[in-house]
Amino acid sequence: MAKKVVPEAERRRRRPTRQGAVLSEKIIVQTALRMLREHGSAGLTARRLGTALGADPSTLYRYFAGLDDLTRAIGEELMGRALDTWTATGEWRSDLRSLGRSIHVSYLAHPQAAVLTASRVTGRPREIAVDETILGILLGAGFPDRDAVGVYHAFIDLSLAFAALDAGSLALTDEARAADEEMWNSTYAELPADTHPHIAATARLLAGRMTHSAYPVVLETLLNSAAGQLTRVRANQ
Repeated sequence: MAKKVVPEAERRRRRPTRQGAVLSEKIIVQTALRMLREHGSAGLTARRLGTALGADPSTLYRYFAGLDDLTRAIGEELMGRALDTWTATGEWRSDLRSLGRSIHVSYLAHPQAAVLTASRVTGRPREIAVDETILGILLGAGFPDRDAVGVYHAFIDLSLAFAALDAGSLALTDEARAADEEMWNSTYAELPADTHPHIAATARLLAGRMTHSAYPVVLETLLNSAAGQLTRVRANQ
């Protein structure tokens, strides 16, 4: 059974950790992000986190209900950082495009954490703020409620799906990632035209594109579709 989370006002330790820091959710999340970057998800345990913080492992449970609760807090941090680096312009397509790219960049800055959290719903304030912002952009542009929710659903799932996909590649060792990328030249480019005519005809183009994320292209496709949807809504008003 998960341990009861201590209320915020009662969480502060009466004395600093061995590193001289007074713990907080923010410090724990930042330390967890560093551990994920250095050791991957398998290296994120209460014991190792306690060691990194200079505190008893049980200290974690004064701030989080458990490691799963910490995982959601990490996801919220990545989503919140995306919103922190984003600036609205008032033009809905531009705003969604830049926010989507901010989400993608934020998650790819911490690929191991992105793989761990991209599929999670945190229900925490900073994630909720992103959702509120996206829906506000769409409703402010004139999308009816049902259409706004549909575009929001496609937008956030697309952004997080590509965050997880692209982060998965970045989370590989440099050697493994280089081997995967070289496959387009070492294997696909060598396939004979008599057995694989379509791949042979496009091998050079495949090698040039397939090592880059398709997220910007697919995001633009979604925005074009949404723009057409909004045009039809306005025409029927």
